[in-house]
Parts: sequence; structure tokens; C-alpha cells
Amino acid sequence: MNKKLQISKYVLCDYFSSAVAWAGLFMYRKFSIEHSSFDDVNAVFGDANLWRGLIILPVLWIAFYAMQGTYRDVFRKSRLKELQNTLIASISGIIIIFFALLLDDNIASYRNYYSSFLVLFVLHFSLTYMCRLIITSRTVHRVHSRKIGFNTLLIGSKDNAYKIYQEIDNQETYSGNFFVGFVTVNGTINENLQKTMPNLGSFENLNKIIEDQKIEEVIIAVEDYEHEKISKIINFLDRKDIIIKITPDTRDIIFGSVKITSIFHSPLIVINPRLMEEWQYSVKRLMDIVISLVAMIVLLPVYIITAIIVKCTSKGPVFYSQERIGIKGKPFKMHKFRSMYIDAEKFGPMLSKDNDPRITPFGRFMRKVRLDEIPQFYNVLKGTMSLVGPRPERQYFIDQIVQRAPEYLLLQKVKPGITSWGQVKYGYAENVDEMLERLRYDLLYIENMSLTTDIKILLYTAIIIVQGRGK
Repeated sequence: MNKKLQISKYVLCDYFSSAVAWAGLFMYRKFSIEHSSFDDVNAVFGDANLWRGLIILPVLWIAFYAMQGTYRDVFRKSRLKELQNTLIASISGIIIIFFALLLDDNIASYRNYYSSFLVLFVLHFSLTYMCRLIITSRTVHRVHSRKIGFNTLLIGSKDNAYKIYQEIDNQETYSGNFFVGFVTVNGTINENLQKTMPNLGSFENLNKIIEDQKIEEVIIAVEDYEHEKISKIINFLDRKDIIIKITPDTRDIIFGSVKITSIFHSPLIVINPRLMEEWQYSVKRLMDIVISLVAMIVLLPVYIITAIIVKCTSKGPVFYSQERIGIKGKPFKMHKFRSMYIDAEKFGPMLSKDNDPRITPFGRFMRKVRLDEIPQFYNVLKGTMSLVGPRPERQYFIDQIVQRAPEYLLLQKVKPGITSWGQVKYGYAENVDEMLERLRYDLLYIENMSLTTDIKILLYTAIIIVQGRGK
């Protein structure tokens, strides 16, 4: 499957639809509202607004659709979901165009506003959805006819695994799961399953198996007595950009954990790697960029004064850079104003604590008002951090935390942040036990992640800074 080619089809479709819709609206307004003559070609094609709209508006529409997530998962689209998304995007985008470009026009009657809005909506929505429907229907047909599919790994090797394989393989409408093999959990293997697909090894080697086989979906089908392994498996898989499905038991069905997308498909609990809607990720990133840029400009005098004081009050560099672990376990350099004396960790990694002799007098003040953290706006601008997200830790301490709380790895699903729910509620941690206490709030954050939550955390952080209550 060529994902770039598929995306280009949708982009070209959307570009064409938005351009034709704008041209259609322009013609309607010229001939129906302004009563231009059909013989006067220059009245239409000589108007610069026509060409500006044909060049600029399709690009803006495509950017808008990208923020909505239209071009993200192009091989798993549902025609009904496509209808809903296209309808919402069309209404939202046309309202913006209406207020930005058409509302201040000189017109004879307000009816012309309504008719213009209706014409643009009908043209834009019908053309866009019709083109998308053709592409999506063709893709769905190719999936159902088993011409294309998604590399799927089956975790489990006993009766339940073979049963779910049979259900998926024999279902009336093929779901696109192309099974590349299975991995064992406790060693025993169902004979029929072994004849059906290759044994790729143990689940302890998931990382290598997923990379080698280019896995896109994982189905966990373990036995009831193996359920204690599910938590460990999900903790690892959640850091991967793959879809996780789990065979449910009766309790899961009663509590409403099972959501079906088709009446023909097997009932499975689906864990999607995306914690928010795509448009919220786009807005969150936009907030990161805008606020960081504004903060770095507005706080420039603070940067300069702080740098001078740090340099004058203790020996050593102004800034301190340290390797931390970010999203998906990737290391990056995090930058801070130096708040400790040089060689503070000559005896190995240590966490700071109250009355820590390694912290300079001015460093103590910086930590109270979080002044040492402001160089991290540069990290946010680069994209290695976000304004709000779990605080990044060093691999040395992560290894200790994971031994006691494997769920810590779930935090690596998101970018680390300058501030976090755990930071607001708990502050700096002095030892691993306190890190585990703070972990509860950070896990709550990723389970309730939204723009509203981010704004609340930013406001509480501002209050803590103003009150000087930083720990």
C-alpha cells in the first residue's frame, strides 16, 4: 500500500472541489446578484478576486482538513464517518469564509447573503464528498476483497488465539487484518494455529518483531489465566503507533468497553494510539508555538537579567543541558538555567531535595518561581517538548520507576511538558517514592488529555509562579 499516493489522491480531490466550488460561487454572484452580462467575459475572468480565491482558498482548505486529521489514516476510512467529517468541516470552513470574505460586500438584500452561503455550501460539500466517496469506496472494496490489508500480529498461542483468528478470517466482511504470525505468552501452542501461521517467538521480543514485520495492528487473544500479562503487554505496545485490539470477556461487554465499527466484525476492545482528536493535536501544537514565541520575546529582558545573575553568583555556565527521555522513548537535550553548583552530580545522578546543598542561593529562588524552566520554551518551539505534559526524566530514574510501576511507560505516549498535572499537584520529586506519587496525576492527565485540561494546568501553574509556591 502506497500511503503517499493515497494521500495525494485525497489532496487533489479536495483541491479540485474547493476550487470549483469557489468558481461556481463567483459565477453565481456575478450573474445572479450583480447581474453581469454573460457576454462580458472580463466581468468574470478579469476580476482578480476570482484568481486569488482559486489560488489561496484551496490551499487553506487543505491545511484545514489536515488539522482535522483527514489525511492521517487514509486506508481505514469509513464512508459514513467520512460523510460526518466532511459535513462538519464544510459548515465550519464556509462560515469562516463567509465572515472573512463575503459579509462586508455591498448587496441589495440580506437574502443574497443566505443564497451565497447556501450555494457555496451545496457546491463545496457535494463536490468534496462525492470525490472522497469514490476514493474511499474503492479503498474499502480493495480491503474487503483482500487486495490490501494491515499487517497484524496475534499475541497468544492457545485455543482463544486460534478461535479469534478463525472468527476474523471467516467473517462475512473482511476487516483487512493480514496475519503475519503469532507470539507466545506462556509457551504452549495450539496445533491448528501453528499450521495456520508462523510462530514469531515470545512476546518479550515484541519490539524487534513489530519493526521487522512492519506491524500495524496487534490483537491480544490470551487465555483467562494469562490476563495478568495483558497489562505488561499494553504498557509496551502503547508507546508504538499501532492499533491494539483485545478479546473481551463478559465483564468487558457489561461495562461497555466493547465498541463495534461494523455489525459483521468480531467484537473487540480497541485501544487507539491517539489520545485526542486530530484537530486538538493541531491546536495544541499551534498553542505551543505561539505561546513559546511570545514568551521568548516578552521574557527577553528576564532571560538577560537571569543569565547575568546566574553568571555572577556562582562559577559555571549560565545554561544547563541534560539528556531526558521524550515521546516514544526518544532521548533529547532539555535546557534550563543552571540552579546548582558545577559538579553537583560528580558522585552520580541524584534528585534535588529541600535544603539541598548543591543548589545555589539564587537557584533556590529560581526553583520557587520556576524561573529555571523558561529556557525550555526553546525545547517547545523545536517540538521535543510541549507546554503541558508529564515532566521528562532521565533514563537512570526511569529504569528504577519501571521496576516498581511498569505503567510509567504509558507517559511516553505524549510529549513531555514544561508543566504537568503532577508538577502542579506534587511539585519536584525528591526520590523514587515521590516520583511514583506524582505518576498517579500524570497518568490521570493522559487519560483525560484535552485542550481544556491543558489550559487549566497552565492557569494553575501561573498561580503557583505568582505565589512562589514551587517545590
